[in-house]
Amino acid sequence: AILCSEPRITPLVAQNVDRALVRPYFGGSEQLVGTRYVRCEFEVELAGSGTAGTVPAWGPLLRACAFAEVATPGTRVDYTPITNAQESVTIDYFVAGARHRLLGARGNVKIGLASGDRPLMMFSFQGLDGGIATDTPTGVSFAAFRTPLVVTDQNSGDVTFGGSVSPTGAPAITGGTAYKSLGIEDLDLGNEVNFTPLLGGESVDVTDRGLEGAIKLDLTAAEEATFRDDVLAATLRAVSLQHGTVAGNRFIVHMPSVQLFDWSKEELNGRHMVGFKLRGVPNPAGTGNDELRLVVY
Repeated sequence: AILCSEPRITPLVAQNVDRALVRPYFGGSEQLVGTRYVRCEFEVELAGSGTAGTVPAWGPLLRACAFAEVATPGTRVDYTPITNAQESVTIDYFVAGARHRLLGARGNVKIGLASGDRPLMMFSFQGLDGGIATDTPTGVSFAAFRTPLVVTDQNSGDVTFGGSVSPTGAPAITGGTAYKSLGIEDLDLGNEVNFTPLLGGESVDVTDRGLEGAIKLDLTAAEEATFRDDVLAATLRAVSLQHGTVAGNRFIVHMPSVQLFDWSKEELNGRHMVGFKLRGVPNPAGTGNDELRLVVY
């Protein structure tokens, strides 16, 4: 059972086929229901399992969003994007005594780490239509879910530009420069999720991704000039944020190659804030599938 908020379901997304019959009078023709799938969305709080190295209860959801999951017992759990060997999930969605079922579901996730808000993962899934039945869940337990900490100065580190995070060992952001910010907003993995209506092999597939997000920084004039140069030169910089204070309920979001664009300005309580959109790309010196790393520890 997934502890979630803001659940929404579209129980039938159908590609209807119009008969378009010719008759000697006005009036439309009925449409035939063709290929179809189900869509559901919900939010899950981003928190650890309570024990470092133990997979969080929401782990299967990220795996169905084209992520690999690697657990190092007693130390950390890493999530990184993948292209091949994608997994899927079956989702049973219960509402008002009815069970809707999504088969072979895959999806996209947005991560929200805005200052003053809960750390959230916003999921959107598509799955094959598994039908509807009268049913209610039994034995539901949310014990595996931990209460998150609000993104605040006390609970989160500064946003760091130019730092690194080792893929093994004790997790930490090393190097780089820390900046005051309002956190990272709407970090969208950007999965393209498509229903493929093959005869004998219908499926929902993740066919591409494009990681984007947004950030607002409190910069000095000299710092803003440096960031402006980075925007104009399309410079790639690492961006990292650590959140949490207790072992087993901490995590790091790390993007090693980020381009800044859409430079903007706004006022916050008399402060001059500088905003940028973020575009995460694979490390040009790497082999791909490395534009994001989520480490839970």
